[in-house]
Amino acid sequence: MPHTRSLLRVARRLTSEPEAAEDLVQETMLLAWRSFHQFQAGTNARAWLFRILINSFYAQRRKSRPPDVALNGGEVANEPNMPLAADLARALGMLSVEHRLVVMLGIVEGFTCQEMAEMLEVPIGTVMSRLTRARGKLRNLLEPESAKTKCAAKEA
Repeated sequence: MPHTRSLLRVARRLTSEPEAAEDLVQETMLLAWRSFHQFQAGTNARAWLFRILINSFYAQRRKSRPPDVALNGGEVANEPNMPLAADLARALGMLSVEHRLVVMLGIVEGFTCQEMAEMLEVPIGTVMSRLTRARGKLRNLLEPESAKTKCAAKEA
């Protein structure tokens, strides 16, 4: 159970409702318990749990197509930099699921690109390009309007 907070943090960004995130984590833990015999000793248990979470998320998504945007205003309400946190939550919600996932796994949870590639079952180059694109999109979404106007004036 030591990784449930990390799992819940990522699940909240993937799903559109807090209850759905909790259900996803519960299902992840249940599936991990049922398939514990498949876990290979000496490997990264945390990465194994996140792989189960991601597989469960995609399986649920195939069954019913919920909206991709997940904004959770309650999650940032108690933070001291509420406007910045709200802007970040909004910007994360505007990213595609693939980009949001690599940001959450790599930047927030601290997984390496190699670990993310194994979890997502994609080449490491794909993970790196998704991360680069996600950072660029976040940078554009979070850039102040005054800076955007100045850049546009310089280009003209």
